[in-house]
Amino acid sequence: MRVNLHIATILVVLLIHAAMYNTSVDGGKLIGDYSKLSGIIIPGFASTQLRAWSFLDCPYSPLDFNPLDLVWLDTTKLLSAVNCWLKCMLLDPYNQTDHPECKSRPDSGLSAITELDPGYITGPLSSVWKDWVKWCIEFGIEANSIIAVPYDWRLSPSMLEERDLYFHRLKLTFETALKLRGGPSIVFAHSLGNNVFRYFLEWLKLEIAPKHYNQWLDEHIHAYFAVGAPLLGAIETVKATFFGNTFGLPVSEVTHSFLETTGLTAVTFTSLIEAFGCLSYYLVLLDLDAYSNTCLSCILARYQGTARLMFNSFASSLWMMPFSKYCRTDNSYCRHFAGGFRKGHHTYQCEEQEFRLNYSGWPTNIVNIEIPSVRGFGAYPSVTELAQTNLSSMECGLPTQLSFSAREISDGTLFKAIEDYESDSKRLLYQLKKSYHDDPVLNPLTPWDRPPIKNVFCIYGIDSRTEVGYYFAPSGKPYPDNWITTDVIYELEGSLYSRSGNLVEGNPGAASGDDTVPYNSLSLCKNWLGPKVNITRAPQSEHDGSDVQVDLNVEHQHEEDIVPNMTRSPRVKYITYYEDSESIPGRRTAVWELDKAKRGPLRDEDCYWDYGKARCSWSEYCEYRYLFGDVHLGQSCRLKNSSADALLNYL
Repeated sequence: MRVNLHIATILVVLLIHAAMYNTSVDGGKLIGDYSKLSGIIIPGFASTQLRAWSFLDCPYSPLDFNPLDLVWLDTTKLLSAVNCWLKCMLLDPYNQTDHPECKSRPDSGLSAITELDPGYITGPLSSVWKDWVKWCIEFGIEANSIIAVPYDWRLSPSMLEERDLYFHRLKLTFETALKLRGGPSIVFAHSLGNNVFRYFLEWLKLEIAPKHYNQWLDEHIHAYFAVGAPLLGAIETVKATFFGNTFGLPVSEVTHSFLETTGLTAVTFTSLIEAFGCLSYYLVLLDLDAYSNTCLSCILARYQGTARLMFNSFASSLWMMPFSKYCRTDNSYCRHFAGGFRKGHHTYQCEEQEFRLNYSGWPTNIVNIEIPSVRGFGAYPSVTELAQTNLSSMECGLPTQLSFSAREISDGTLFKAIEDYESDSKRLLYQLKKSYHDDPVLNPLTPWDRPPIKNVFCIYGIDSRTEVGYYFAPSGKPYPDNWITTDVIYELEGSLYSRSGNLVEGNPGAASGDDTVPYNSLSLCKNWLGPKVNITRAPQSEHDGSDVQVDLNVEHQHEEDIVPNMTRSPRVKYITYYEDSESIPGRRTAVWELDKAKRGPLRDEDCYWDYGKARCSWSEYCEYRYLFGDVHLGQSCRLKNSSADALLNYL
């Protein structure tokens, strides 16, 4: 949920560096006028506050929803009046309209993206761009030079424009920033925000005359920073489709903790009371000694199924589905000006490599799923249903295991194959076609080309353990808990292995991803580099320059990764810079890879209480240390004394 602290620090430095310059009209030479640039932030998935836009009376709860009340993310209402809260979050799965009793809309301004749920319960768990903005202020960036463009992250791209005129308003934001400050803007996009920006650039082509398109971009956008961009989608989107997504909330952590234990401890119960707010009122009415841990687990596990219902009601749930790097659609822009632009008439074509090579450009098949050999039942029949059925005439057989590549997920083959066993398949197939493959502006489930921006910087973390494939099987339970995960395939530093630790065959990349998005999806932007690339590798920590390695004019084959021939010290984390050495004059393309960019906390505020484990999170860095004046557990989590100087060394 949070923008990585290490990447956020780099972005602040880059913003200051970029703000020292402006672009002249005659050729891209940079002349200094630091006051004219603006920074425009496009947040990621679930990273914008949503507020109620209606009155909703919540029965059996003292908490109602009134206009402008926080909906995403109000954990108190989520955990104490979940059915009421869901009415304000869920959308119609087909037409994406609001619930008849409640509607929510995205908040505006920087406050909408800095912290989703300010307060004692979640603390830094819900902090998104807050630290980044604070550091900008510390470095002296002017208040009106940073502009947030939040959006309703539940909607498909076409609905963002149809309902909210989001892309019209984004265009006006760039134009207003130019008039306000006299210079172009720097775009900072994170996660799904990169997909939003890509769609905006394609939408803009159809709004501006072709001869003015590049001119508009040069005048209004100086640089684009793609942070953690899922350029080929994200594997975890598939898992969320089958199991839901709790977005990092403590609910699932608490659930797993109870599933692993045999009873409630006093500390855990106290943590629950603090975490669940009004729900604790009902818990303390129960006899603690007689309370069944199994029952409590069922209550808490209910939120996982609720997360699936909610996630699958959003058309945006498909926006980051993994897709093939070899399949494209025809260009809407060209067809529009040729007089042949019509909605729903895209041609989806795959290159020869899609069928000659395995896995659609991914390390392995993404989904391996068992389906029942007996048809005619509901998705996963109960033992009672089977007992009541005459099976004498049915052929006995083992479940069938099917495997699906990225292309077979994004084109709907997976969901067609399990349509008889999965009640969500019909909705997923409908949204895939209507909101993505038939989108009149762009099919987002196709590979990116380099955006036509003067300066493009692609920044991501590598070499963290990242999920790249799943094995699913029926659970025997009804929807939404009708699947279980039987195995997971991970990539780590150039190898693939299963959850049990066994090595797995496939096509691993030179590195692994950032813990959320696989390496091949993050590193697709290396294709934007030219045939000659300058590579620099430097330690992330403070250094005297002697450890910097440079390799100039390295040969780069298109569609192939670049692997530096440089030494590594096992205890040092590096940043590796790839820069196109033969860029078009006035244009610059660079890729920055950060080793294990998921770093620990750097200040006391980054430590928080882990309610599932009843201790401070980041236990290797943080400890519980109460000081007079602390009013909640998270506030008493502080950096260990041994790491108190981490921030100084880091910066």
